[in-house]
Amino acid sequence: MRKSKTTEQFVEAILRQDRAALAQGITLIESNAKKHFMQAQQLVKAIYPYSGKSIRIGITGVPGAGKSTFIESLGMYLCRKGHKVAVLAIDPSSTLSGGSILGDKTRMDELSKEKNAFIRPSPSQGKLGGVHRKTRETIFLCEAAGFDIIIVETVGVGQGETIVKDMVDVFLLLALTGAGDDLQGIKKGIIELADIICINKADGENRKKAEMTKVEYEGFLHFLQPNTIGWNPRVITCSALYNEKIDELWQCVKQYELFFKSNGVFGTNRQKQMTKWLEAMIADYLHASFYGNEQIKELMNTIELEIIEGNQTVSEAVERLISSYEKSFIKNG
Repeated sequence: MRKSKTTEQFVEAILRQDRAALAQGITLIESNAKKHFMQAQQLVKAIYPYSGKSIRIGITGVPGAGKSTFIESLGMYLCRKGHKVAVLAIDPSSTLSGGSILGDKTRMDELSKEKNAFIRPSPSQGKLGGVHRKTRETIFLCEAAGFDIIIVETVGVGQGETIVKDMVDVFLLLALTGAGDDLQGIKKGIIELADIICINKADGENRKKAEMTKVEYEGFLHFLQPNTIGWNPRVITCSALYNEKIDELWQCVKQYELFFKSNGVFGTNRQKQMTKWLEAMIADYLHASFYGNEQIKELMNTIELEIIEGNQTVSEAVERLISSYEKSFIKNG
């Protein structure tokens, strides 16, 4: 039986870039077991001073936009330039069983074999925005292990993608040619979040259409309020399949980084992200505490039936549930 690592052993191994220790540390962080929580938080606290030295890129896009091919192309390009790339790929989880496909390593075959790349598929576990609740802490571990580029791939496109924006430096929207049709599948709020929009599959007979789509997006962005003050979102075309214009995309990312580091906004944004993380964790804790309360579980079915039968309004039901929840703490305290 393999002996568990101490927190100190985890830290030492991760700092010397031990891949196995990094993977085990992430597994520890992702565990929902109470017995793992304390050590996981000790690990995050110990490793935190060694984090923060990467560029964090969030990537989302409509189904069929080619996110996996795009990330592999970008990842291989960066590795060839001497960077170390960690890809945190969030897989869809079943809302019924919690099961996950976890097929990212097979979808990024070349990148998964690259010695300077690390791919970690994690189940979304039904989390809004498709982001595992421990993704932020996983980012810290990867940075401490020497990865200077962190890519967070999200599931689909939806309002919850704002969660991704709150944990990365650059938010990239991968789109397809034919903006008129594509825009129907993308909520306006997601486009407003994008720092860079990349029109993928701009190759062969599709090149001309991709350039037209670029103009359409630029026109659409003209009527939107920039998400980040001082930065006008860039729209470019590329072909991930043929590795075309990936260098141009990377230059956009570097321009974004340079612009915001020069005026101090880069660091300020990360500080704000920590505050939003605190708020999100409190919300998650309260949600779990409320619905895990035994009195609430017993009362919920009765109250739901009363609402359906019209004997109680929803507002009255909320007041009653909250009151019961508060009294349970006083009684048990």
